[in-house]
Amino acid sequence: MYDTIERVGHSTIQHGKNNNSIYLMKLDKRDKDTIIPKLENLAIHNDYGKIFAKVPFWGCLQFQQKKFFKEAFIPNLYNGKVGSYFMSKYFDRSRYLLSKAKRDEIYEILQIAKTKAGKVNDSNEETDFKIKILKQKDLPTLAELYKSVFSYYPFPILDEAYLLKTMKKNSIYFGAFKDKTLVAASSADVDLENRNVEMTDFATHPDYLGNNLSLHLLNSMESEMKDKEIITSYTITRSFSTGINITFAKNKYQFSGLLINNTNINGQLECMNVWYKKLNK
Repeated sequence: MYDTIERVGHSTIQHGKNNNSIYLMKLDKRDKDTIIPKLENLAIHNDYGKIFAKVPFWGCLQFQQKKFFKEAFIPNLYNGKVGSYFMSKYFDRSRYLLSKAKRDEIYEILQIAKTKAGKVNDSNEETDFKIKILKQKDLPTLAELYKSVFSYYPFPILDEAYLLKTMKKNSIYFGAFKDKTLVAASSADVDLENRNVEMTDFATHPDYLGNNLSLHLLNSMESEMKDKEIITSYTITRSFSTGINITFAKNKYQFSGLLINNTNINGQLECMNVWYKKLNK
């Protein structure tokens, strides 16, 4: 079973035992003075280890006063004007612990990625792969691709019904094809109201690794988002994945913070890096 996505007041959260946490995905301004005790009570009742909240600048004081602290920050996330803090509170001390060896590895990967910043030559090379926006008829193949890469993922992208639901709502799925075979994919979770997008759900079939497909996908995604007049693009990437962090650094994304033991991928809680980029003025 996946974690539950539901409303608390006018806001949207995800919570459950798979990530052993609460994720405040979208905070409504009407809830900023009342939502924190509701989240804390839910966390205590279910013995969750962490509350992770995406908090616009206008709500950060309330969260700071309740001992939440900043793990990342994206300026101008909302309509190119209001920044957002990624704030956390840990209810399980062990959830916050990270060994020196792991911290050093994350730092080393970040340094490697930053040396590649702006070096997008690879994405301009000739390629045998065709990038296109996926349609409903592609969803069975997309679900199979995700199953070939992930045994568990924080959102039900392995489920064709979920892919269809999100496609009809706010997600645009992109695919890389070798001839007629889907070999890599990603999604753009678009917030038209706030003119931002999360670039996410990157996956490449194991047989096609090493072809810079994530970079080609990201370039196509950015082009589509610019046409939609999206201002800010961001992503939450796996900290220990050198390739995906290099992909975003190459495309001039800025690193903005580390989310500790945050997300269950393939059955293990992983640390995540936050990156962002301004696409339009």
